[in-house]
Amino acid sequence: MDFDGKVWPLAGGFGRYTRLVAAASWLPNVCVSLGFFSEFLYTSSPESQCQGGPCGGDNSSSPGATLINSSTCPGAWGVQAQSWLHGTIVTQWHLVCENGWKVPLEQICYLIGWLWGYIIFGLVCDRFGRRNGFISALVVALPLGVALCFSPGYLSFMAIRIVFGAALSGIFLSFYIARLELCPPGLRLMITMIGGFFWLGGELLLPGVAVLCSDWKVLQGAISGALLLLSGYWCCHLLFPESPRWLLATRQLNRCKAELCLFSRANGIDTGEDFAEIDSLWRGFPRPRYYSFCSLVGTRLIWRNALILGFTTFIGSGIRPCFARNLMALGGSTPYFLQAGSEVLACISLCITVNHWGRRAVLLLFTILTGFCSLLLLALTQYLFTAVSIAISVLGSLSSHAVVMLSVFYASEVLPTVIRGSGLGIILGLSMLGRASFPMIVLQQRSGFFLHHVVFSSFCILSVLSLLLLPETKRKALPDTLRQGEGLRRPPLLLQATQDAVPLLSHGKPRADYNPDSYAQLASSTKKMIRSNSTHGQDNKALTND
Repeated sequence: MDFDGKVWPLAGGFGRYTRLVAAASWLPNVCVSLGFFSEFLYTSSPESQCQGGPCGGDNSSSPGATLINSSTCPGAWGVQAQSWLHGTIVTQWHLVCENGWKVPLEQICYLIGWLWGYIIFGLVCDRFGRRNGFISALVVALPLGVALCFSPGYLSFMAIRIVFGAALSGIFLSFYIARLELCPPGLRLMITMIGGFFWLGGELLLPGVAVLCSDWKVLQGAISGALLLLSGYWCCHLLFPESPRWLLATRQLNRCKAELCLFSRANGIDTGEDFAEIDSLWRGFPRPRYYSFCSLVGTRLIWRNALILGFTTFIGSGIRPCFARNLMALGGSTPYFLQAGSEVLACISLCITVNHWGRRAVLLLFTILTGFCSLLLLALTQYLFTAVSIAISVLGSLSSHAVVMLSVFYASEVLPTVIRGSGLGIILGLSMLGRASFPMIVLQQRSGFFLHHVVFSSFCILSVLSLLLLPETKRKALPDTLRQGEGLRRPPLLLQATQDAVPLLSHGKPRADYNPDSYAQLASSTKKMIRSNSTHGQDNKALTND
């Protein structure tokens, strides 16, 4: 049954209550964003100077620095006072000199935790529902967030941090999918992008919270307190109801009708039919049917679309450090806010262009722009002025973030409802894998950074070619079943299809017995034409002989 056209209007569609639920789903993005970007503050490397010993360095500390004696380092090392956090895991456990490798290792493990969280909780969302996926992630995140404040050492901190990141990813994914499945086709992009602005709001809010907290343990306690506020979504079913679209797609008819009645009453709609026509979809008492990402094995188009968008998401996330590295030359807090500002501009650009030009065209445009900026920096960095290099890096950061956001949104529209959680979880996991590529290079003493830049620039070119195979989902209903997902076809490359004109052949009046668009009748039509032409030729020959 057409959910957007027949079922959802009976429950009020995008009425006042549905709009309230969609708006309420934006607020958790702020809390999750604080937890995600706190990693950059916890592991920020302070400006330090070794005073003698094998590490080298000066014999005098930096002005205003605090001297800390460390058995990893034969001499003392000075730490410049940070403008946001005065105490990090680097200063607490002396992760410098010989122990400096532990910082990128912790960053990699944290991102890997997000990767596995997306995959695991994506499966949970498809099997047990979007609401249950959120509840299970919140139950894991709350105690671990508090436990991080009391970590006795580096190893325990890293282990807890991995699972904590996985739980945060589950919260983000469940709200992202549930919000999308409530929106009509014309408002899906805008509602999703507003959620992206709330995510960026958490990123911009983090420095101010860090200044107030001063120490990383206090900041972690504040983030845990913000997550505690999300328990209201657990206690109040009205704030986060289960997705009726997912319930109907998985044949849970009784629960689906209960949720639809909830929406209809809250939207002020009196159906009076008790959604009896839903029972006509299946005879008897159908059993619920669940799917996983392995169900894509038998598909022909869905797996290809998911592979292309996952690859594009991986490229957009992996190439961003190539642009961020040039911004680090500015020093201080400027690179952080430049990147955040470029992300805000990327969201605004998507809101303006995507609904007008379509998903595929805009994604193709930003991917080309990302590759162009990357190639410029590769070839001309040593010949460019610093200001020009920074401008290109900001533009590249903007376009790469737009690629990631649009690829994830595009994938959520291409993947059918029955596997949207697991499919989107893998694609978001690939974005974390792309982010983890830079700490891996740092772990190897930055020996492969140039090769990393070259490889991802080449991937951009390959991605441009593969994006042409994607279908267009603008103003189309979300696919709910695998069959509907297979029905999404690639549009023509040109805006207006033109009829092929073959040279040296006349374009006369078409024959009534020949239809070139009917391939099933092509053979029979051709035979009729041959017989007709043969008969006509024999008649002409007979007339000539007479």
